[in-house]
Amino acid sequence: MKVVKQILAIVLIVAVFAAFNYSIYQSVTCRLSNNFSGATQAQMIDVGRYLPHEETSELPRIDTSLKLTENLPVLDGAAALVPVYAAVIDNVYPEGCVTYEGGAFSDDNFYGENFAPDSAMQYKNTVRGYQAIVDGTTDILFCAAPSEAQKQYAEEQGVELVYVPVGLEGFVFFVNENNPVDNLTVEQIRKIYACEYTNWSEVGGAKRTINPLTRLEGSGSQTAFESFMGDYEIGRKSIFAIAGGSIGFSFRYYMDGIVENKGVKMISLNGVYPSAENIQNRSYPVVAQFYAIYRADNDNENIPILIDWLLSEEGQTLIEQSGYVRIT
Repeated sequence: MKVVKQILAIVLIVAVFAAFNYSIYQSVTCRLSNNFSGATQAQMIDVGRYLPHEETSELPRIDTSLKLTENLPVLDGAAALVPVYAAVIDNVYPEGCVTYEGGAFSDDNFYGENFAPDSAMQYKNTVRGYQAIVDGTTDILFCAAPSEAQKQYAEEQGVELVYVPVGLEGFVFFVNENNPVDNLTVEQIRKIYACEYTNWSEVGGAKRTINPLTRLEGSGSQTAFESFMGDYEIGRKSIFAIAGGSIGFSFRYYMDGIVENKGVKMISLNGVYPSAENIQNRSYPVVAQFYAIYRADNDNENIPILIDWLLSEEGQTLIEQSGYVRIT
């Protein structure tokens, strides 16, 4: 009888722990599954989908008048812009110029670890990419505008960077697909991140805490967000916000074309949805340029040739077919 009671006690303890873990999963984990927090974003882009000169690549191919064969500028950039600069290599550079450590692409190549040092394509993302362009290991960096710290690093190294706008993107905000809020004003979002609004019911949603998410310091989207906030300071959210309904931000094509997470939705700003057409005609209120960036003292003669081509009709067509918005 004593053994039976002990067994029942053990079963009861296991059941209690199982119920507790299930409640945590339902109340926290499920709610945060679409938060796109900084911890989950490291593996959000599958670089293998955008490898130049591969039959299975999703890169667009067009007829180009420019074909480079030697002195190839090394291209690098942000996660959101991998399809752009990979498409440039695929259409303009010769086969064999993208090389890998060990001779083959690895599925673990989330941050360019697998690209060989002599590869014309690299992938260090924004933070390490800005350092690479300053240090001279990359020739052209495709990124959003730099943060103050990134500009300061270039100044400290005595490096002048040239920023050439080559395309447009919409800076977007997104929420869980089940969130009834489809539209917010710019002012409302600023007040959400300033923690002046802390509940979705204050902006027309359900009665639920708002969990405003930010990104890694120095990333392109975080720098764009800090610019978006203007004179508003980012507030300190409640510790209970983690269990609330989240709102996050990114760039349009990164969300809509690369990540393609059906569990979230982009929302309209000031009543305008962030479609490519609304970004092109500037009716969407938060339009950002992205740049081809190079060192002013880089003497590779193919850098100005390639950038001029990016601004030509062919180059802008390639940017558009890569999923982004032409700047010309």
